[in-house]
Amino acid sequence: MVRLKLHVKGAVQGVGFRPFVYRTARRLGLNGFVSNNPAGVLIEVEGDQERVDRFLHELQSDTPPLATITHWETARLAAAGYGEFEIQPSAADGARAAVLLPDMSICTDCARELRDPRDRRYRYPFINCTNCGPRFTLIEGLPYDRRHTTMKGFRMCPHCQAEYDAPADRRYHAQPNACPRCGPAVWLTDMAGIPTARGEAAVRELLDTIAGGGIVAVKGVGGFHLICDATGEDVVRQLRARKGRSAKPFAVMFRDLRQLRTFTAPDAAEEALLLSQERPVVLIRKKGRLLRAVSPGLQTIGAFLPYSPLHHLILDGLHRPVVATSGNLSEEPIVKDNEEAVVRLGPLCDALLLHDRPIHRRCDDSVVKQVGGARQLIRRSRGYVSLPVVLPWRLKRRVLAVGGHLKNSFAIGFEDQIVLSQHIGDMDSPESLAHFEEALGDLCALYQFKPELIVHDLHPRYETTRWAQAQIGGARVALQHHYAHILSCMAEHGLQEPVTGIAWDGTGYGADGSLWGGEVLACDLSQSERALHLRPLRLLGGERAVREPRRAALSILFDLFGEESLEMDLPPVTAFAPAERAVLWTAWRRQLHAPLCASAGRLFDAVASLTGLIQVCTYEAQAAMMLEDCYDLDVTDHYTYAIEPAQDGHEIDWRTLFRELLDDKDRGGAPTRFLNTLVAIAHDAAVRVGREVVCLSGGVFQNAPLCAMVLQRLKEAGFRVYHQRAVPPNDGGLSLGQAYYGGMLENTDMVTRKGD
Repeated sequence: MVRLKLHVKGAVQGVGFRPFVYRTARRLGLNGFVSNNPAGVLIEVEGDQERVDRFLHELQSDTPPLATITHWETARLAAAGYGEFEIQPSAADGARAAVLLPDMSICTDCARELRDPRDRRYRYPFINCTNCGPRFTLIEGLPYDRRHTTMKGFRMCPHCQAEYDAPADRRYHAQPNACPRCGPAVWLTDMAGIPTARGEAAVRELLDTIAGGGIVAVKGVGGFHLICDATGEDVVRQLRARKGRSAKPFAVMFRDLRQLRTFTAPDAAEEALLLSQERPVVLIRKKGRLLRAVSPGLQTIGAFLPYSPLHHLILDGLHRPVVATSGNLSEEPIVKDNEEAVVRLGPLCDALLLHDRPIHRRCDDSVVKQVGGARQLIRRSRGYVSLPVVLPWRLKRRVLAVGGHLKNSFAIGFEDQIVLSQHIGDMDSPESLAHFEEALGDLCALYQFKPELIVHDLHPRYETTRWAQAQIGGARVALQHHYAHILSCMAEHGLQEPVTGIAWDGTGYGADGSLWGGEVLACDLSQSERALHLRPLRLLGGERAVREPRRAALSILFDLFGEESLEMDLPPVTAFAPAERAVLWTAWRRQLHAPLCASAGRLFDAVASLTGLIQVCTYEAQAAMMLEDCYDLDVTDHYTYAIEPAQDGHEIDWRTLFRELLDDKDRGGAPTRFLNTLVAIAHDAAVRVGREVVCLSGGVFQNAPLCAMVLQRLKEAGFRVYHQRAVPPNDGGLSLGQAYYGGMLENTDMVTRKGD
């Protein structure tokens, strides 16, 4: 007889793993037990060697659809003489390291029951089973049991309890299990929060409001959506006015792929993303001029399919796609509670659909796109959070990484994993900081996590930097922005060797106190050297230049032609009145409120301005998105540039590039030639640094054609090239790099403490 003890870690709680273990062991004639604990799943199995070996094999090869085993620890014990195999109650003691499961979309079985008039859960908005439903947004504690969720207040009826207790049932220990007799319910209210209908009548009245051109707020899985008819340009414009979102694209939810194909042109890979269990928002091309008001000036749209039973009921009852955007005012955290919704969303909508299943954590929809033949996350949230990034080695300390200022996420690192938070957003308001502190306190409490080190960005005016520096008694370290980007890519792929890091983005605080953003770094886990960088340009008006591409373009014209550029007949020149141009020329010449910035993102702005695409942006990366839309596969040539010695490494001089762009008679091909030039620069930079491994990161690598071409060019040249897939390459992934650095840091002399 062989008795084996296994401690299994990974996504193994709340996914039907215990009943799978139970059925496998019983079928093989093995005895013992399986139980949850705060770190994962504990199994003891006893039997002859051959059957135990078969059990171990099936444990890896036949796991339930949502289960993922990252690793397990085994120990041989003396035979105990177990009489049978059983599922034991969860243990509450021990270190908390279990994977906090993401919210998953409704499965095909539940979707079928939802539409079956003979089923007792017919049209029930909260139908779920072990293979689907909310997890992250309702878990309050570990291990993942109903008493540790927001469903603890709903006592199951005898039918639901019987399903919950039967290991052979797909609802065995499905913690959100419920039905119309015993579970949560929906109701509709007016703008003031006064109920007008309940249950099925509430859904019908909601559909009438949407079909009639109204705007509604709907409580979903991780917060509220603001919903309206996506084909109604007037109501979409009205939503923009109410939400304070003048041009930034809205996400659109379609009933199914057939309806989606009427308005968009997804390829096979994009359709696979749309249908994936995570059901993210996927950036795909629109057809013609359809849905213009949803994403004005862009050829792409953020599209997704229904992922909750309630969404299915809404889309089934309409004949058109709907805008389904985060329920908030622009740049504020998503609303999650009923009372909060009436106060904050009531003025924005005509009705609110509420329910009484509490949302424990705010969680926006995730956004992805297809880049370089693989999924790339733009916003990592619902469906992906809070699956950890698992490292092939253990971290040296417990570390908290607070992320950046834009697209913030934070991360905690312990043992061999780094857990990133859901998307927090831009840290520009007191509400965003409160959301950051709320989510951080919650995640630390869940894992009983107390950091030994806090890592923050080098920028002294980031809210996250100020927060980190205000923490009393903890060790902390500042990390340069672009180095953190490359470390994020390294962490995702489990890299420890020296790499060439190409970090291109908008702006980040440099090691010399200036603004960086066009960096080629020679780095490893302990240090980074600035090997090459873009020639700096002056940001006319400081941060205002980030929102106005015409300022970056005008600065480049001043650099190339001096005062004579004031009279040129070019879009960025004529976009200013003569008096404004004169003031800006004086500011550039005297270096007044015009800091130097070596940024790839600002070059994108300048090209968009010079080619007449846009002069003033209303949301971040608008110019870059418009430039990406212009890419033409038939244009294969590029402009020229120079690489010259500089005080810190080498400088990539773009002046010839822009002279040739201005002389280019094929102005429509200029955006493509510009991107092709960046590909050539990336290749030359990688050759100069001369390291076998190259990592790409930073928001610029969200540009699909650029990223794909750089990957191809460098791979063809013999480099091992990595880009980010599991976390965003933008600032939403910074915290992963920060946590990786802090967790692997050897030189503690770099660490400071409060009061030092």
